[in-house]
Amino acid sequence: MSLIKRNDVLFPALMNEIFKPDWFGGMENYNTNVPVPAVNIKENEKDFELELAVPGRKKEDFQIEVNENVLTISSETKSEENVDNENFTRREFSYTSFKRAFTLPETIDEEHIKATYEDGILTFNLPKKEEALPKPKRLIKLS
Repeated sequence: MSLIKRNDVLFPALMNEIFKPDWFGGMENYNTNVPVPAVNIKENEKDFELELAVPGRKKEDFQIEVNENVLTISSETKSEENVDNENFTRREFSYTSFKRAFTLPETIDEEHIKATYEDGILTFNLPKKEEALPKPKRLIKLS
């Protein structure tokens, strides 16, 4: 966990606390010890952007759900190859999966979350609720 030092007191970085992984420590897949996808989180004025690096998959390979302020992303792929020759039969298969979960802040408008998958990057747009958006500056006239 990264820390920020303010007034000689250490505080956890905001992003680590808001988007903390809930299952498996977010470090590796529990079945295969394969690292889970790397994640980038960026806060903008009106939303958060969450990007996962998951190359070599198709849109249909992902299961995405939001339930009680938790965004869960999982994927499972299987492949199998059979080679029959006169003297031998070879069968090779592979299986990869991952599951990541992020606790969303209450300021996220869960009804309007959008996801896209392009060039191996799974991107989420997590819009902030209207009340969480910054208020416009108000000018006050001197009398």
